[in-house]
Amino acid sequence: MAIEIPSREELGKILKRVKRIAVVGLSGNPDKTSYMVSKAMQDAGYEIIPVNPTVDEVLGVKAVKSLKEIEGHIDVVNVFRRPEHLMDVAQEFADIDAEIFWAQQGIVNEEAYQFLIDKGYTVVMDRCIKVEHALTK
Repeated sequence: MAIEIPSREELGKILKRVKRIAVVGLSGNPDKTSYMVSKAMQDAGYEIIPVNPTVDEVLGVKAVKSLKEIEGHIDVVNVFRRPEHLMDVAQEFADIDAEIFWAQQGIVNEEAYQFLIDKGYTVVMDRCIKVEHALTK
């Protein structure tokens, strides 16, 4: 099975429309990719919600332990977890009010992809949200 992601044009439309991004695996360490990417997205005007049970706060925002703790609608769930954890995140994603599942560059899990596609979700894997944002401004 091939993983198909939206075109760059479609990703640009998504990123112009969305406002609220939950970041699973967001580190409090400024040297980590998850922090740098999320900071850039926050600086670009997106609301970032850290999802990480090991931190209290990141980027000035109180962290939550899981997606289910977030109140209200989530536009994008951006995932910084190893591929073997994506299915667990995908299952939790399917239980909340969210639209787009986005796994960062280098992160792919075919089982999680198929699970979410079968449920009608938009799924992006192996793409950096910061790079796509910069390329589609």
